[in-house]
Amino acid sequence: MSSKSPLYAAIDLGSNSFHMLVVREVEDAIRTIAKVKRKVRLAEGLDDDFNLSHDAMVRGWQCLSLFAEQLQDIPAENIRIVGTATLRLAKNVNTFLEQAETILNHKIDIISGLEEAATIYQGVAQTSCGEGNRLVIDIGGASTELVIGAASDALLLNSVNIGCVTWLKRFFPDQQLNDSNFNAAINGAKQVLKDVAQDYLNLGWQNCVGASGTVQSLQNILKAQGLNEQVTLDKLLELKQQSIECGSLSKLKLQGLSSERLAVFPSGLAILIAIFEYLDIDSMTLAGGALREGLVYSMIGESQYQGVRERTLKSLMSRYQIDQKQALHVKKTAVLLYKAMAEALDLDDEVALPMLTSAATLYEIGLCIEYKKAPQHAAYIIDNIDLPGFTPAQQQLLAALLFNQRGKLALDMFAQQNALDLNHAVSLCRLLRLAIILCMRRTKGSIPDFTLSNNNGAWTLCLPSGWLAEHALRAAELEIEVEQELKAELQLTLVEQPL
Repeated sequence: MSSKSPLYAAIDLGSNSFHMLVVREVEDAIRTIAKVKRKVRLAEGLDDDFNLSHDAMVRGWQCLSLFAEQLQDIPAENIRIVGTATLRLAKNVNTFLEQAETILNHKIDIISGLEEAATIYQGVAQTSCGEGNRLVIDIGGASTELVIGAASDALLLNSVNIGCVTWLKRFFPDQQLNDSNFNAAINGAKQVLKDVAQDYLNLGWQNCVGASGTVQSLQNILKAQGLNEQVTLDKLLELKQQSIECGSLSKLKLQGLSSERLAVFPSGLAILIAIFEYLDIDSMTLAGGALREGLVYSMIGESQYQGVRERTLKSLMSRYQIDQKQALHVKKTAVLLYKAMAEALDLDDEVALPMLTSAATLYEIGLCIEYKKAPQHAAYIIDNIDLPGFTPAQQQLLAALLFNQRGKLALDMFAQQNALDLNHAVSLCRLLRLAIILCMRRTKGSIPDFTLSNNNGAWTLCLPSGWLAEHALRAAELEIEVEQELKAELQLTLVEQPL
């Protein structure tokens, strides 16, 4: 790392909220040290002639006065401040900017819709994993960005004039939540989308992620209602119905929905339903970052930060002084066990295998605190740390795997996560525990030739003839594992190959 300041700040003057992100570059990774968000509702102050009201400007200036103090310790070249849709539209934007730049003592860039979309994509690409083409959706207060990209390259970019604040004003002016208002909002969004939709359908994508407050709110609601993290059209329509049953915005109450998102959630939901229906989207998950993260990585140099999940794992291994040779030893053994069982257990290689290898890589992270409760320490660390490249549900599953790496099985933890179904999550846990036991010698070449098979949930680990007698410690640990699985109503049998 160079001798320049490791501190960076990105500020996004959005149509609904103003956000400030401050990070520190450390150990070839980015560590968030401050996040400040204020509801400014800038788009509410935009009149029919596209002039920004004085009250809206004052709300913005007051927020920026809070941000200004934090910026004093960061070099100007490490700060990027951008304005988006509402400031793009406002005819009197210079009046706002003159005072805002005086408060911040820094220039504000009003970026175009396409530049916003490209920066959002970089924020997603640097913090989220995915193979093939990826569709990114970011619903803002006054605009929605739609991007298809592959790896770090944006292939198709659009910014359309649909936003949760402007749609609230246009289609829910009476504050009523009914079929008429919702359907008008959905159809209004589809009218805007019709000019760009075909290009997205022609290019296609393999996975879809959302990077907005609306999608974050959806994730919170789904989790609170006991559903998995995948956003689907059926779930969106169910939430539309739940909202309608509340009757009005003043009475809106959905389990998991925060009070600060109440006002704009129905309009954001309507926009997302329109996008799902018009683009025929199967499912969507939450992205790890968006505009602010894209701004940060553009300042640091994105070429340094490719391979999001691998970068995160490497940083954690360095920070917590994990034995890299042993981690690789356990990872390779876990992969062998996985390959023996993947087909029989119908495991999804795109989700299950990376989760298993990540757990194998990090299983000793808790040793940085102490040995006896290392699994609990490991789970706590993972549960309470930024993990770029992992969705919130995957982070919860990873913590559960590390908690259950040895000792008594707490299978209820796997029922609480929603990255994988319960049976598959438990299977990954069993594979991880076996890999750790087989690698206890920490020596290359000490892993026996084994086979692992499954018969309706009953697993059989077959070892070379005489191996158990020759390796007393690991044999004892495997016998304990048989007992622990039996207590959890799981079946593991140890056998040796006949002579």
